[in-house]
Amino acid sequence: MKKWFRIAGLVSVLFLPALLFAQQSTELPALKQEAVTEVDRLQTFTQQMVDQIFSYSELGFQEFETSRYVTGILEKNGFRVERGVAGIPTAWVATYGSGKPMIAYITDLDCIPRASQKPGVAYHDPLIEGAPGHGEGHNSGMAVNITAALVLKKLMEGHKIAGTIKIFPGVAEEILGSKAFYVRAGLFKDVDIVLGTHVWHEFSTSYGTGDGKWSGLVSVQYFFHGKAAHAAGAPWDGRSALDGVSLMNAGWEFRREHLRLQQRSHYVIINGGDQPNVVPSEAAVWYYFRELDYPHIKSLYEIGNTMADAAAQMSDTTVNRKLVGSAWPTHFNKVIAEWQQKNIEQVGMPRWSEADQMLAKALQKEIGAKVEGLKDKVTPLSEPVKEPIGGGSDDVGDISWNVPMVYLMYPANIPNLPGHSWANAVSMATPIAHKGSTAGAKVQAMTALDFLLQPELVRQAWDYFRNVQTKEIHYESFLAPEDTPAIDMNKEKMEKFLPQLKKYYYDPAKYKSYLEQLGVTYPTVKAQP
Repeated sequence: MKKWFRIAGLVSVLFLPALLFAQQSTELPALKQEAVTEVDRLQTFTQQMVDQIFSYSELGFQEFETSRYVTGILEKNGFRVERGVAGIPTAWVATYGSGKPMIAYITDLDCIPRASQKPGVAYHDPLIEGAPGHGEGHNSGMAVNITAALVLKKLMEGHKIAGTIKIFPGVAEEILGSKAFYVRAGLFKDVDIVLGTHVWHEFSTSYGTGDGKWSGLVSVQYFFHGKAAHAAGAPWDGRSALDGVSLMNAGWEFRREHLRLQQRSHYVIINGGDQPNVVPSEAAVWYYFRELDYPHIKSLYEIGNTMADAAAQMSDTTVNRKLVGSAWPTHFNKVIAEWQQKNIEQVGMPRWSEADQMLAKALQKEIGAKVEGLKDKVTPLSEPVKEPIGGGSDDVGDISWNVPMVYLMYPANIPNLPGHSWANAVSMATPIAHKGSTAGAKVQAMTALDFLLQPELVRQAWDYFRNVQTKEIHYESFLAPEDTPAIDMNKEKMEKFLPQLKKYYYDPAKYKSYLEQLGVTYPTVKAQP
C-alpha cells in the first residue's frame, strides 16, 4: 500500500504541471474576454491619458511632465517604480508581481520639433508657432500599455496568475537615445518576452525583418574647433571650424555615389558659427548613418569618422565626436507575432465614424496625399521580405536582439501622411487615437495572457530567438564604454516653450476631452469649394 501511495505521489508530481497547463489553457479564452471587457470599461481613462500626454509635447530626454504623470498612475495602482535608470533622469521601470514568466511592455514618450498642431483640425493650425508637438503619435502608446497593464494586474490578482509585469518608457526615441543604454544597464536580463507597441494607421504585427523597411543606425555629432579672428581684417589669423564642417559634408556628398543603395545618411549643421564677421572657432554637424546590418552600419560610421578627421586636417582645425544614439535593425519574434496576430484579428479594427473618416480624407486632400480615409480591415501576418531595402529606424532593435520581442502597430493615425510632421499630430487627440489606443490595449493584454498562462509558448519564443534569429548573428553594442546618454539635448528648446505649453495642459477635471478644452469642433475641415 505504501508503495502504491509513493507511485501515485510521483505520478501526481510529474503530471501536475500538465494538468495545470490544460486547466489554464481552458480558462484562457474566458480570461481574454474578461480583459477585453475591462479595457472597454477603461475607455475614458485611456482617452484622458492619450489627451494628457499629447498636451505635454515634450522632446527627447526632457519628458519630465510625462514621466511624472505616468509613474504617478502606476504607483497609485500598486506598481513599484524605479526612476533614473540607465543614467537617464526621465527613464524608469515599473514592476508588479514576482517570478516567471516576466512580461515587459515598452513604448515611447517623446515628440517632434516644430510639430505643434491643434488636434482635429485638418490643416496646419499650430497651438504654438514653432513649438514641439506629437507629430509622430507617441502620446497614444503609453495609454495602450498602461491600460493593458492595469487590466492585466487586476486579472492576475483576481485569478491568482503568477508572473511579473514590467513597463519601460522609450525615452528620446526620435534621436535613438536610450534603449541601447537600457540594454547595457542590464534592464532586460531577466525578461522573458517584450511586447512593444507603436502608433500606425494599420492594425498589424510582423516577425523577422518584416516589410524590410527598417534600418539600424549610428547617430553621431562632430565638433570642429578652430581659431577666431576678424573675418575681414585678419582672416589669415583664423582657422574656421565651419570650413571643417563644410569640407566634411562636401566629402560625404561625393562619397554617396560609391555607397550601397541600402544606406541612408543625412545630416544637419547644429552650429555654424556666431556671426559672419568672426571666423568661427566652433562648429558642429550631426549625422545619421543608416544601414541594414551591424557590419555595414559600423563601416558607414568609420567612413564618417575618416571624413571628419580628413576635413579637420584640410581646414587646420581639430575635431572630436559624441555618439548620441544607436539602433540595431529590428528583428521580431515569429512565435509571439503569430499569437499576437490571432488577437488582432479577434479584436478587429475600430468602428470609424463619419466624422473620423471626414477628418482623414480632408487631411489627405489638404497635403496632396491619396484620399482614401481610414483603413477598415486588419493587416494579415505575412512572411518577411527576402531582400530588405531599409528605411526608418527604432532603437527597440537593440532590445529585439537581446530578448524575444514583437512590435504591435495599432491604428491611431491616418494613412498616407509624411511622418514626423504637424499632419501626423492632427488625429492624435481625437476619437481616432482614442479608439485605436483602446483596440491596441486589448491586444496587448490578451497577448500577455497567452504567454503568462502557456509557458510552452515562452520556450518556443526563446527557441526561435536562439536557433533561428541569433544562430549566426550575435549582438554587439555600438556604444563604447565612455559613451553616456545625451541627457542635456533639447533642454534649451523645452525651456523656451515650456511656459507657453503649460497654458495648454489638458485638465480632465474640467473637460471631457482635449478637443472640448481647446474649443475645437470635430472635425474642423476647410469649406468645400
